[in-house]
Amino acid sequence: MKNLNTYLLLFIALIVLSCNSNDEDCCANPESPNLVIKFKFDPTQERLDNVGQPSTIPDGNAAQSPSVNRMSANYIEFAPNAFTLLGEGEIIFAGDETTDGGDNAINFQNAIFAGNNETFITVPLSDVSAGSYEWVRVSLAYQEGEIEFLLNSADIIGTIGSFVGYNTYITSFDLNGSTIDVNGNRLQGFWAFEALGFSTQGQAPEGAVTVPNPLFDTSPIPQGSCVVTGQFENGLTISGNETEDVVVTLYFSVNNSFEWIEINADGKFESSAGETLVDMGLRGLIPYVGN
Repeated sequence: MKNLNTYLLLFIALIVLSCNSNDEDCCANPESPNLVIKFKFDPTQERLDNVGQPSTIPDGNAAQSPSVNRMSANYIEFAPNAFTLLGEGEIIFAGDETTDGGDNAINFQNAIFAGNNETFITVPLSDVSAGSYEWVRVSLAYQEGEIEFLLNSADIIGTIGSFVGYNTYITSFDLNGSTIDVNGNRLQGFWAFEALGFSTQGQAPEGAVTVPNPLFDTSPIPQGSCVVTGQFENGLTISGNETEDVVVTLYFSVNNSFEWIEINADGKFESSAGETLVDMGLRGLIPYVGN
């Protein structure tokens, strides 16, 4: 029995020593690499219109660059070229949708969020088809941030939450500590505003939300969606043999993306004077391979 115990101990020791070797196939497999999608919001990035051209603020309107705290997307797709139609590229992410409110809509209660320089999703690279991609499409769903406004001659900071997806089913949501009850579907352009413990909500005009798409001529997007399109400077290649994570950072332009109709021509948003929000769409997308 003593000899048996000695042999057993020697056997276990050999296993431990072999598992400390450089053999990657021994005892455990190394972690598989991932595709990491991050968000960044840039107030200095170029301000674009619906077809991806530089845009100025229309006469009679004013705008400011909000400080975005968090954002949600409902769809991310890599497109090989400018002629790849929406839905025919490599779909990286598709968010939860529901018909609880009637028509099909984004399910806000199950939305995923990310703040500035934060990771939105992580996807195993083994789930991404190998290939070369020139463009990325992102269907935006919700954005939330702080804006400045004028109230009784005082400059105040308020919180704006804007639903820019094609249609969103919302039960309720928290906006800077205030609960906004909806319990239904809301089309693109629905917004809520909170300041000093008070809240209000409204709806931007149909078609007012800017959605930059430089591929307007070759790959259009449906009216009322919020599929923002951007081009990789040097493309993105997935070989299928990666050993490390691939990080793609999506830089979104918030350059004067909060736009309203001016009543008092002072460049300050004053809802109490009847000034109304007309556009809260992000103003461009630049995808970058790396942090």
